[in-house]
Amino acid sequence: MGSRIFAFLGSPDGEARVGVKCGPNREVADEWIHRFPDDAKASAYIGRSGWNSLRLNGAIPDDELIEAVDGSYEAVVAKLPKRERPTV
Repeated sequence: MGSRIFAFLGSPDGEARVGVKCGPNREVADEWIHRFPDDAKASAYIGRSGWNSLRLNGAIPDDELIEAVDGSYEAVVAKLPKRERPTV
C-alpha cells in the first residue's frame, strides 16, 4: 500500500501481537490501554504517534482487533498522497 505500513505482526518476544495506528495521537490511542491494560501497550518508538501493540488471543475481542486493523489502514491511506492511494 503505497510507501507506508499500516500494521506490524508479531513481537520481539514471539508473542502473537499486531501493531496498529489506534488514533491520531497518544491520548486517543491510550483508550485501548485503559480498556485492555494486559493486552494493549504503546508501540516502541512510534507509540507517541498513536501506535499500539495489541495482543492476539487475549481479552480484546476478535471483532475489535479487526476494527483496529481496518481503522489503521484507513488512517494511513488517508495520509498518503493521492497518487499512492489505492483505487477502488
